[in-house]
Amino acid sequence: METKLYTITVFSENTVGLLNQITIIFTRRGLNIETLSVSPSALEGIHKFTITLFSTKDVVEKVVKQIDKRVDILKAYYNTDEDLVHQELALYKLATDKVLEHGSIEYLVRKYNIRVLEISNDCTVFLKAGHYAETQALFKELSEKIGVLQFIRSGRIAITRSKVERLSDMLSKVEKIRNLKSIEEQGIE
Repeated sequence: METKLYTITVFSENTVGLLNQITIIFTRRGLNIETLSVSPSALEGIHKFTITLFSTKDVVEKVVKQIDKRVDILKAYYNTDEDLVHQELALYKLATDKVLEHGSIEYLVRKYNIRVLEISNDCTVFLKAGHYAETQALFKELSEKIGVLQFIRSGRIAITRSKVERLSDMLSKVEKIRNLKSIEEQGIE
């Protein structure tokens, strides 16, 4: 079976120990998490975990179902890259004298579409937003031509291409069901 990169999105309240519960599911199946990012979502009080891994569709479906069964999880979904708008951030720290030997900083900014976060006598820090291949290609080129003192990449951040957050649709359906039950209960009394 063909493996590919999947992005799993998990919605939950901010509960202590939840990350451990989720990672145990991956560990027990022998799956390696490629990237992990957690932040508040657009919905107040709800956090969003964005997890990437290489796997088969069958295995990812099983993992998402298992995550979904956790009490503290509101909903879990999986997507392929085609379903998402996604980015990663990378920071590159280089020796300022080496950067200036290479050429102008403006040249690097234009060529690589990077932001300069800091310039001091000792070091220069660049920020690059992009897909993994872009941030990795820049790392490789800077390493070979200038020398990278430090490098760090964030986990993937992603949103779906759909108009609203998928969880919003689910919560809306739940609210409609509650309202219908409430109306039925009032009619019975």
